[in-house]
Amino acid sequence: MSLVSTLGLSAGSAYATPSLKSVRDPPAVVLDNGTFIGVHDGVVDRYLGIPFALPPTGDMRFRLPVPNTSYNATYNATDFGMDCPQQNSGQSTVDDVITEEIAIMLGLTRAGPRPSGEDCLTINVWTPSDIQPGANLSVLAWIFGGGFEVGSTADYDGANIVRRSIDLGEPVIYVSMNYRSEASFGFLASKEVKEAGVGNLGLWDQRQALRWIQRYIGAFGGDPTKVTIWGESAGGISVALQMLTNGGDTEGLFRAAVMASGSPIPVGDIANGQTYYDDLVRETNCTAATDTLECLRHVPYNRLKEAVDMTPGLLSPQSLNLAWLPRADGRFLIAPPQQLVLNDSVADVPFITGDCDDEGTIFSITQIQFSTSEQFEDWFINTYMPTVPDEQIDEVLRLYPDDPSQGSPFGTGNFTLFFPRQFKRMAAIQGDLVFQAPRRFFLQQRSGKQNAWAYLDKRFKSVPLVGLFHGSDLQDFYGSDGSGILADYLVNFVNHLDPKNQTGLEWPKYSDISPSLFTLSGQDDSISITPDNFRMDAMGLLTNLSLQFPL
Repeated sequence: MSLVSTLGLSAGSAYATPSLKSVRDPPAVVLDNGTFIGVHDGVVDRYLGIPFALPPTGDMRFRLPVPNTSYNATYNATDFGMDCPQQNSGQSTVDDVITEEIAIMLGLTRAGPRPSGEDCLTINVWTPSDIQPGANLSVLAWIFGGGFEVGSTADYDGANIVRRSIDLGEPVIYVSMNYRSEASFGFLASKEVKEAGVGNLGLWDQRQALRWIQRYIGAFGGDPTKVTIWGESAGGISVALQMLTNGGDTEGLFRAAVMASGSPIPVGDIANGQTYYDDLVRETNCTAATDTLECLRHVPYNRLKEAVDMTPGLLSPQSLNLAWLPRADGRFLIAPPQQLVLNDSVADVPFITGDCDDEGTIFSITQIQFSTSEQFEDWFINTYMPTVPDEQIDEVLRLYPDDPSQGSPFGTGNFTLFFPRQFKRMAAIQGDLVFQAPRRFFLQQRSGKQNAWAYLDKRFKSVPLVGLFHGSDLQDFYGSDGSGILADYLVNFVNHLDPKNQTGLEWPKYSDISPSLFTLSGQDDSISITPDNFRMDAMGLLTNLSLQFPL
């Protein structure tokens, strides 16, 4: 396999400065017997919307992905493929407005409404222009987030990362993948699903995309032995779970991992989603079917989508206790994720993991009507810990008190503006339960066993109401022009398995003896090393309860 001659490649070097011909002619790459025509800007070539698996439609719905057949034609690879189905729970709230305004303020890419459907398993590749076969560049494989409900590769411009890598003299290839990220299409959960061995399909899709990279990335100038997987939010969680599956055996699919706002989450068995599966069966008139899973496979797409949209979404009262998300299915995850960590079922690869300071604020805005401690306590117990003994609940409530000065956004005193005082309490506990505590638990368990680095992002603390909110660290990686403060560390990690920066602060490895965080603070790009010792008792208790009573 090789890049076709239309790239105007130089025979003398693995990476050539873009020529006039390469700027003028569209780039092309040959995969099997097929030719994919991409687009470039003279610095970066991109090939978009390449199918990596057969469409999971018809009888292939709710089945494991099947590899693509050999390519045998000429393909237009100038635009993203269709998004996978997006859950629409009809919950238009203040959160929608704030999220959009924040995205605009940070300069993050927003793809806007796009075509979506089941025929969505495509992959995208960005390379330095005129890269030659044999260049053997390192590969950064991006997995987007979206609460396992929504998300699109079109929201993220890999050219920013590639351009920055070229500027550093450390060129990399960037790949992004679609996966069945939306609710039941990718994460159907029930005993029927477990028995059929088709749980966590979105994670299987990601695995298949990584196999595609192994087979084809050489044609783009990439080295299949130098793949780093990277994700944020649901994507970061996905990266963690790719590290835990298969007894920790990577099958050579990746050699390093980066998790932004995502760690092994405190979830239990896939049967914990039975009530939502039963709702789908009822709403699609499959109740009388002998095989309800088979019946769901043949429900018309629009009808199934309507039923899915009726289930609780990310902005519903149950918030981060998602209806549809990865769970232990006996196959991809043979046990709850945090138990797999305790069992050392973890890929022995270097990794980076980090969180924003105020992970829980965005997910708490929908509950701003809670003004009393009693309302908060009822919500918290019923949502996250209905089976936890009262004395342990009391200890949680003591460690997360009815005191806005100890809530999130952290470090903002009693200030709540027009929000009720329970908002900051709710934001603190949700951010720790789902993000900060799992991150620290993972690092503590892996300390001394493999190289790991951790960060804490506080750069945009001044954002009203939400502080340094979930997802805001993406700006520090992608930037508006590829110059995010963490981009250099990321590129060096992908190439050298060490997030060094020749001109920046040295980033020490995480150690349980002296656990430290590479901390970003202030919009002036200030960075420092700080101890990972905040809310130790509180997060320790949440971790212990999560191990005993997973979601």
